Amino acid sequence: MLSSTPRRRFPALGAASIATAALAALLLPAPAASAAPAVSAPAGIVAPAAVSAPALAAEGDPAATVGVATRPADDGGRPDGRSRFTFAADPGQTVTDRVLVGNTGSARQDFTVYATDAFNDAEGELALLPTDAVPTSVGSWVRFDDGGARVQFSLEPQEVRLLTFTVAVPADATPGDHVGGVVASVIESGAQVNVDRRVATSIFARVSGDLQPQLSLTSYEASYEGDWWNPFTGQVRLHYTVTNPGNVALAANLTSGVGTWFGVPVTGEQGGGIPMVLPGNTATYDYAVGGVGQWLYLNPHTVLNPFVESPDASMQLVVAPITRDAVTFAMPWTVLILALLAGALVVIVRWRRRRDETRAQEWMDFVARNAADDAAALVGARADGS
Repeated sequence: MLSSTPRRRFPALGAASIATAALAALLLPAPAASAAPAVSAPAGIVAPAAVSAPALAAEGDPAATVGVATRPADDGGRPDGRSRFTFAADPGQTVTDRVLVGNTGSARQDFTVYATDAFNDAEGELALLPTDAVPTSVGSWVRFDDGGARVQFSLEPQEVRLLTFTVAVPADATPGDHVGGVVASVIESGAQVNVDRRVATSIFARVSGDLQPQLSLTSYEASYEGDWWNPFTGQVRLHYTVTNPGNVALAANLTSGVGTWFGVPVTGEQGGGIPMVLPGNTATYDYAVGGVGQWLYLNPHTVLNPFVESPDASMQLVVAPITRDAVTFAMPWTVLILALLAGALVVIVRWRRRRDETRAQEWMDFVARNAADDAAALVGARADGS
């Protein structure tokens, strides 16, 4: 079944061959400038890299490890430095490419290689359909040399195999980006559960036609977070949902800031970004704008600048930015309490002043009345004595 697929074994030390170069490039870490983190997860698109994790102890080999690696390859079977498969094709066109699959572990492993579709998970990251899910997009367009959608084989430790595959774009394929991945899977058998260790190299297939690159902020909410007793520091938490209603996969840079009364800015512009959102997908994110005081009225805003995240310059497109703002409130409790205390103090002082003035006036009236009474009595006594 795989007789037409080249199978290569790691040669003895000092031997020079294409397999040696391919395996070395496949297994050695990529340069820091272009390397992507290796991930071993049930569902996720990762940059081509080796994954090595402790396996369940095999009988007689407690130190056995599982290692899976994939890399795009050129016509000669060598890794060609690409981080993913990128195609631009017309409906009905077929594209051929190659992938190297290697066993970087310490024991013989059974591999299953297949293609599937990608989507945005709950965190907004790119992920792959579960192993048993049936792809309907680019994952269903991939066939290997034998015409099948999956190939299975075994590799000894440090052995590599070159697989050729085709991507047959259907004649009725919709224009735009179709994203998936070529997956190499190894099943670890455990006492209670089996672990599916998958490594994928992503596929970005752009079908020609009417391209509609756009993102939209379908919701945008803001709330203030900070210590109630400190009116000078805090942050505005932005909670927003990004939807891709177009047909082009887009990432975005974002710039956020906060203003207050009469548009006066209370922070500088703060930058961030969101990962790629696939066509028809939605992702929700949180972003915190720091250094925001308790100005009571706050007006946070965000500008989203979408772009095509691709190393291929021919894939770039001009996309209009999106701007949204919201209103939230940050009650300056300390200032309010101090103002209330100051107001209460003023009221008390004025009340005591009025009370003292009233008492003084009453005393003066009392003294005046007594003086008048004394004067009247004195006058009466004099009159009686005369």
